[in-house]
Amino acid sequence: MNKIDPRGPRFGAAITSILALTSFALGYSGEKQLAALLTALLALLFAWNVLSPATHPYALFFKGVIRPRLGAPKELEDPRPPRFAQQVGLGFALLGLAGFALDMQLVLVVASAFIFLAAWLNSVFDFCLGCQVYLLLKRAGLFGKGDRPASA
Repeated sequence: MNKIDPRGPRFGAAITSILALTSFALGYSGEKQLAALLTALLALLFAWNVLSPATHPYALFFKGVIRPRLGAPKELEDPRPPRFAQQVGLGFALLGLAGFALDMQLVLVVASAFIFLAAWLNSVFDFCLGCQVYLLLKRAGLFGKGDRPASA
């Protein structure tokens, strides 16, 4: 399995937190359409990261511009927990878009707030909430080999 530089997801989380905070602020102020547009962008970025993390714009920018200036990381990490965190983020973005489609502004605002909080925790404190959930679920035996849900 290819391990990843943990600073890459933190860099992406910083950008995601800015987008999510902006979506939250717009949704809270009544600019539902703009908030939904940003949430749709977040959903696209989450889906892209889940489906093809090596071609994601954040990853390419980090790899080509930022990482060469940082030096080697102290350690590399398993890519599965951050990928799971991206899937959770995608779920929240889709929930926010469903709230917009159903004219439930509060759902859009709360979904954006959760995305912001998780991304901010990762970018500022190096605490990946989705990664922690992944590890708890793995310890509980809900993921088997290859990280598919364990068969009953």
